[in-house]
Amino acid sequence: PSIEVDVRVELKARADEAAIAVFSENLRHLLLESPAGRRRVVAIDPGFRTGCKAVALDEQGDLLEWKAIFPHPPQERVEEAREVLGGLIARHRPEFVVVGNGTAGRETEAFVRALLRDRPEWGCRVLMVSEAGASVYSASAVAREEFPDLDVSVRGAVSIGRRFQDPLAELVKIDPKSIGVGQYQHDVNQTRLKKALDRVVEWCVNRVGVDVNTASPSLLRYVAGVGETLARNIVAHRREKGPFRRREDLLEVPRLGPKAFEQAAGFLRITGGENPLDASAVHPERYGLVERMAADLGVPVGELIGNDRLVDRIRPEAYVAGDVGLPTVRDILDELQKPGRDPREAFDPVRFDERVQTLDDLKEGMELPGVVTNVTRFGAFVDVGVHQDGLVHVSELADRYVE
Repeated sequence: PSIEVDVRVELKARADEAAIAVFSENLRHLLLESPAGRRRVVAIDPGFRTGCKAVALDEQGDLLEWKAIFPHPPQERVEEAREVLGGLIARHRPEFVVVGNGTAGRETEAFVRALLRDRPEWGCRVLMVSEAGASVYSASAVAREEFPDLDVSVRGAVSIGRRFQDPLAELVKIDPKSIGVGQYQHDVNQTRLKKALDRVVEWCVNRVGVDVNTASPSLLRYVAGVGETLARNIVAHRREKGPFRRREDLLEVPRLGPKAFEQAAGFLRITGGENPLDASAVHPERYGLVERMAADLGVPVGELIGNDRLVDRIRPEAYVAGDVGLPTVRDILDELQKPGRDPREAFDPVRFDERVQTLDDLKEGMELPGVVTNVTRFGAFVDVGVHQDGLVHVSELADRYVE
């Protein structure tokens, strides 16, 4: 019996490890989804009985205006909905109208597409986006603090729009376990799962970097050396004193000392500040090295940044000394060529096939665009726009063995 218990414990630990690894990898891919960037957007949280909530967001994701429309049964106030949504689009001129892929999503997308077809002068496109996690955010303390007077569905629409603009910045506001991209997540050791997922979020945030003048406390807290208290202090200081102009200004934030600054500075960006290096991943302790490189070339630092021709003239070996090894110098040169580069892939939205709205529209042999929403050991789940993700079993993924 004791051997049997030991074997079961060992097998459970192995199973937990495998399930946590799958969840972690899926979460990493989700957090590093392509951002649309700073674009004006109208986002819609679709619904039948309770209507659709449409919000207009500016380039920073700030809420400008919201409206409720009822284009679907049972109300079916189609003309009124066209007028209200059309007015919202005309006033704020978004580049995209994004619709959540939940209940009434495809019907709402078709309604918006028909409206935009009649108004080509708006130059606006409609897209379906994932609303996974939006309902969790809308009922969270973070959402209540930001929008205390708004209905949860309106908050959900804001989350859908912001996720389109920057998935990483929005998804860090909710518990990773609520996103639903794992397998057996409720059966594994919850402490180990939380630690693993927190590590993934922290890695992704630091890999991408954070604009210290626009980031929320939810995003800042994952920056190395910051944490929840300092994140709130940074935002409070920014609100009181205005945008940071230099990385060194961060040392004025209460409780942010030299050690925390040393850890965090390379991941915190300041765009349009006094020093162009502050918008890059070059750590302040290496600014002197970059200034020496620029001086040796006879150009100012600002001219060196982003100039491939000049950077290619630099011999890395000439700057190796003391605690600065060759890999460090090469990393700095890579960053100088593409300062503040976003490691995420370029934005390339998926547009679902308009012929397919429900499961009944699917026919054998069809080739459809889709989005992989979850990957497990037994296959991949794919959204093709029919309200139900389809499973592509691992045995059907390829004509060869797939691990």
